[in-house]
Amino acid sequence: MVSASAPEPALTDFLLANKLAAPDEAARWTPLAGGVSSDLWRVDLPGRSLCVKRALAKLRVAADWQAPVSRNAYEWAWMRFAAGHRPDSVPELLAHDAAAGLFAMAYLPPERYPVWKAQLLDGKVEVETAAAVGEVLGGLHAASAGDTALAAEFATDDNFNALRIEPYLLATAAAHPGLRDVLQDLADRTAATHLALVHGDVSPKNILVGPAQPVLLDAECAWYGDPAFDLAFCVNHLLLQSLVVRGRRAELLGCARVLAEAYFRRADWEPRAALQARAASLLPALLLARVDGKSPVEYLTDDRHKLFVRTVASALLRAFAPTVEDVLDAWRTALNS
Repeated sequence: MVSASAPEPALTDFLLANKLAAPDEAARWTPLAGGVSSDLWRVDLPGRSLCVKRALAKLRVAADWQAPVSRNAYEWAWMRFAAGHRPDSVPELLAHDAAAGLFAMAYLPPERYPVWKAQLLDGKVEVETAAAVGEVLGGLHAASAGDTALAAEFATDDNFNALRIEPYLLATAAAHPGLRDVLQDLADRTAATHLALVHGDVSPKNILVGPAQPVLLDAECAWYGDPAFDLAFCVNHLLLQSLVVRGRRAELLGCARVLAEAYFRRADWEPRAALQARAASLLPALLLARVDGKSPVEYLTDDRHKLFVRTVASALLRAFAPTVEDVLDAWRTALNS
């Protein structure tokens, strides 16, 4: 294979072995923003483009954060599951090499598939997108709930602990000794809950606004566990962005509410009160984690905003809120006070 931008031989071999490129074709490899946990490339070939992704053993954060590269195989498996139920909500899957920690998928051009995070931070806040995200997420959880085969396939407790429970809940507990017990209890409860297939990183940065449905990316944390985690993880970002997106605070909080409502309409696998309570208790923990955990959000740079998050999230962790809507109301009240 002729390459316009020389990649590692293993990457070229992966394309050739899976017949994604011919030996005489020119390929241009362009690094993409793969986040903190993976390398990601756009590969341009004659008349077509694709993406290649590879998991990293050490994540690109200031803290020492190691994670098993086997998560690449679980991401692939999660996307195969999702494609079977919501084919428009994941990219087309092309090839996978579990031993090398590599897979290839279709390239989705940004002019047709903008990143939801970029839209929100630019002030393009559309309630229809939030509702669609909640509906897709709830639908995928409903499709997986009670599936013993999926529970066995995604018994990835060690991965989820390394990627989510330790760097978010436990690292935040270490930073806030006064909240250590409540955060440890949340970590223990989350780890022990196994009800549905969890994506683990449902963040606006991993959601493309597709022409048919939202497209979910980056399921490296896939785990058969607590679906409340996914809901709280996504709503969390809408609340944080309400601090920094000028003039769109009410719309962002409205999107958080609509997303949760759409999600709960699909949540038929357990009593709603139990699911609401778990999501409502995880939400302030994740808010605090995005300031003082191992993966703080990059757009929250103002110390006043960080203090606001610490103050409101800490209060919510100490005073039980039974529903996500109660957490949203408390956040709105604090913003307006």
